[in-house]
Amino acid sequence: MGKRGGNGQDFTWRGACKLELVQAVDPFHPTVGYTAPTQSAISEDLNLSVAEFSLFGSILTIGGMIGAIASGRIADHFGRKGALGMSTFSSIVGWIAIYLSKGCVSLDIGRFLSGYGIGVFSYVVPIYIAEIAPKNLRGGLAALNQLMIVIGATTAVMLGTVITWRQLALTGIIPCIVLLLGLAFIPESPRWLAKVGKQKECESSLRILRGKDVDISDEASEIQEYIQSLKQIPKAGILDLLQPRYSLSLVIGVGLMFLQQCGGANGIGFYASQTLVSAGFPSAKFGIVLFACIQVPITAAGAILLDRSGRKPLLLVSSTGTFFGCFLAGTAFFMKDRGLVQQLTPYLVLAGMLLYTGSFSIGMGAVPWVLMSEVFPINVKGAAGSLVNLVHWFIAWIISYTYSFLFDWSSAGIFYLYAAVCGLTVIFVAKLVPETKGRTLEEIQASLNNTKE
Repeated sequence: MGKRGGNGQDFTWRGACKLELVQAVDPFHPTVGYTAPTQSAISEDLNLSVAEFSLFGSILTIGGMIGAIASGRIADHFGRKGALGMSTFSSIVGWIAIYLSKGCVSLDIGRFLSGYGIGVFSYVVPIYIAEIAPKNLRGGLAALNQLMIVIGATTAVMLGTVITWRQLALTGIIPCIVLLLGLAFIPESPRWLAKVGKQKECESSLRILRGKDVDISDEASEIQEYIQSLKQIPKAGILDLLQPRYSLSLVIGVGLMFLQQCGGANGIGFYASQTLVSAGFPSAKFGIVLFACIQVPITAAGAILLDRSGRKPLLLVSSTGTFFGCFLAGTAFFMKDRGLVQQLTPYLVLAGMLLYTGSFSIGMGAVPWVLMSEVFPINVKGAAGSLVNLVHWFIAWIISYTYSFLFDWSSAGIFYLYAAVCGLTVIFVAKLVPETKGRTLEEIQASLNNTKE
């Protein structure tokens, strides 16, 4: 029902609903929550050792890395919708392989294929949202994707407590099928269409997104002018990102993703049960439920605030909160190791982890993906997106793989290490990250170029 247009200021309800289709049924959602409730059942049914199940869990990130490498090229060559379709098909095959598994080989193949699918998704969905949403809603809609991931993961955890692991695998196919069918009803990215020379299709896509009665001429002209300026620049590969003109965008995109993962998110999340039991709780179920309960409303609050308070303030609040959360948990374990206030240790650790989880959810979980989709010019988005995505999955694998070893080394030390990274994140955001709220993608590029000059 948009009435004014020209600069993408309005978003029709129809366009919004089509965008929400992508977010609501993103196959990423059930995948990230699958292993938490199924570990004991899968290990028992298939006679898996601890090492074999650990491989099953971690091979997701290996698939994600491969998907990350391919994601930019796939999205550039086949379009955003084409990439969504291909990755969804990979996820379907992966879920079917898991459902039919009789041993660890087919189980790992299925998990790998699911990881490949979400590796592509984790790049394409934020890019697609950024390219079709108006500037005044772009951040909130992109952050809403993180909310859907949290809701999906929480739902998978809850379902996993009442249905079998094979049935849970089948439920993972449902959003994939819905998305494949829904792709017929959503428009291709107008910016990608303009980039490949399909101007009429670009304008048609904008009309679908903004509304038939909205004047899209100014926005279409702005996109076309920007695309024409990019044609004077050769198409970039990974090595071309090292050119000075892309240096600030590269530092921001890669730096934020590196710090996001090095702050310990995957380790703390994946091994929350082990950590809480080590802190002194007889069972971690209560704490896990609390984590799930706080993530959804806080992530929702972050999505609402992103286009109101801005990206940078949310990042600063989030990284500061994760610092204090890690510091509190580390100090609790430090005192426990020295026999001090041991009765309070479990509750202090739980409080620190809840503070970390809540703080991460409101900013560091979603905003780096939003900024990744905003700070790179469209001619390098493919290569840059692949690089940023690869960094994300590679560091995620390192953190998830090393957490148990570091925790055994020093339960306090690992949290102090993560706290140090979170402290560095505060400085990094304050010094280098620009505010992109309320700007078109073309205005952001102009601003970054002026900064570099």
